[in-house]
Amino acid sequence: TVQENYYSLCEKQPIGRLLFRQFCDTGTELSQCVRFLDAVAEYDVIPDTMRKEYEQKLMNTYFNLNSQEHVAEIPEEIFQKCVTILSKEPCKDLFKECAKLVHDYLSVGPFAEYLESMYFKRFLQWKWLERQPVTKNTFRQYRVLGKGGFGEVCACQVRATGKMYACKTLEKKRIKKRKGESMALNEKEILEKVNSRFVVSLAYAYETKDALCLVLTLMNGGDLKFHLYHMGKPGFDEPRAIFYAAELICGLEDLHRERIAYRDLKPDNILLDDLGHIRISDLGLAIRVPEGQTVKGRVGTVGYMGECGSVQSFSLGENLTNSSELLKSYLARI
Repeated sequence: TVQENYYSLCEKQPIGRLLFRQFCDTGTELSQCVRFLDAVAEYDVIPDTMRKEYEQKLMNTYFNLNSQEHVAEIPEEIFQKCVTILSKEPCKDLFKECAKLVHDYLSVGPFAEYLESMYFKRFLQWKWLERQPVTKNTFRQYRVLGKGGFGEVCACQVRATGKMYACKTLEKKRIKKRKGESMALNEKEILEKVNSRFVVSLAYAYETKDALCLVLTLMNGGDLKFHLYHMGKPGFDEPRAIFYAAELICGLEDLHRERIAYRDLKPDNILLDDLGHIRISDLGLAIRVPEGQTVKGRVGTVGYMGECGSVQSFSLGENLTNSSELLKSYLARI
């Protein structure tokens, strides 16, 4: 069954998000709402030096009653509040309340209409296809990319589409010998929940007689440890280190949004794609943190653990502290 929840169907799931936006494009009013949400999302990531100019552009385009792109779903009092804040100084959260109001509007009438449309039927077809059994025969297996504690990672290709992935094979005998059953299951469940451009994505999962297999985003660029020590002079220049640290923190923020603490942060687990962007990998030691609580344990890799005693207390803020320490280690090698 598919839960008929707006945020789940139309925001979190990439296919559902695309089809809902295609549905919105059939109506002028709805397409204006979508363009406004896209503009707010872009505003969230633009450099601070451009923020003031972009704020004014958003106000003139979507808040001006005489503009063709005016979003009527935003009340006048919210508009005046934005104007007041804008007159003081740039604020990253300036349009957050406006975006929530637009989402609230889309989640009622338009969402109900979407559920009756051909676009939602197409979404259900994709979900049906997604749930077809996946076996080793779904893929062509290629060369080994690396080896880990429970098995190896090899390149693979989906026979039906030709798309390339990385297949992480966890051998059942090794898992049982090392009592890693909960760790393997934990990694799969966490990967299922995360949708981030800065964390490796789980595309498929299946098992054979001898192994559990996770089919993940293919990262052809190697890991940061290789680039740190084996690509020319050890270390990175400052702009490159800051770029990696920024993308790393974006990945950690996406994990924190799902209340997941990543507990094995090291250059070996940060992978690069063909374009030089990074993704966090190896989530076997990650853990979900209950609301308002912390979790305790001593996990990680010797040499990369925080300065602590025998037992470590993890909160969602702990990861950001670790990432700042990682940035310092990059810069120390410049």
